Amino acid sequence: MMEKFHPYHLVTLSPWPLTGALGGMFLLSGMVSTFYKAGGELVLLGLIILVITSIQWWRDVIREGGFLGDHVCTVVLGLSIGMLLFIVSEVFFFVSFFWAFFHSSLSPTLELGLVWPPYMIEGFNPFHVPLLNTSILLASGVSVTWCHHSLLNGDYGQGVLSLGVTLFLGIYFTVLQAFEYYEAAFSISDCVYGSTFFMATGFHGLHVLVGSTFLSVCLFRMISLQFSNLHHFGFEAAAWYWHFVDVVWLFLFVSIYWWGKY
Repeated sequence: MMEKFHPYHLVTLSPWPLTGALGGMFLLSGMVSTFYKAGGELVLLGLIILVITSIQWWRDVIREGGFLGDHVCTVVLGLSIGMLLFIVSEVFFFVSFFWAFFHSSLSPTLELGLVWPPYMIEGFNPFHVPLLNTSILLASGVSVTWCHHSLLNGDYGQGVLSLGVTLFLGIYFTVLQAFEYYEAAFSISDCVYGSTFFMATGFHGLHVLVGSTFLSVCLFRMISLQFSNLHHFGFEAAAWYWHFVDVVWLFLFVSIYWWGKY
């Protein structure tokens, strides 16, 4: 038998990084091929592989942290630092979109009509659906904080209720954004305005979907009593990610929807 004299967790051999990479490759290749009028079979294959990989990988991490006891304090500290660094990388990911938007909006070229929004493009009214979506995400930030405090106090009933409210608000936000895209008077091909608008808000919508999936797993684990008031880093990571999504939306609303409209 091997004895461990260190507080770190050395992960066992796992096929999921390889299958996840293959799924991502198939998904990206399929999306590129669909731009050239090819079928969507490769996209579907990539999605199936990624979904199965996510479920299996998440299962292994939950087993290591919740049942095998591998996630001691030192390991949780490392996971916390890793999650924070991941969020920082996501911040710079969105900085590129804001950079592109302000680069074009602060000095519109002759091709844009020397105005912003460009000539013949009608943007969204920021005080209609965008303001409603802002209220929804701010409310979801309050409810996920409510859930965290309930978990710290050992009130699992309030925790499940508040996390369910957060998940509902996230899904509601996605539905409203899809409706907004459907009603848009411009497309992603309408000069730099359409490109920056749909790239920034679209990737934010994708992050909301990822965050909603993250929270749904946490809701299932909370119902299954897999969290305690002292050991619930999985939920904390989801809450940090959700707050990041909220803050990014505030910058999107103020800059692209509000300032960019007028």
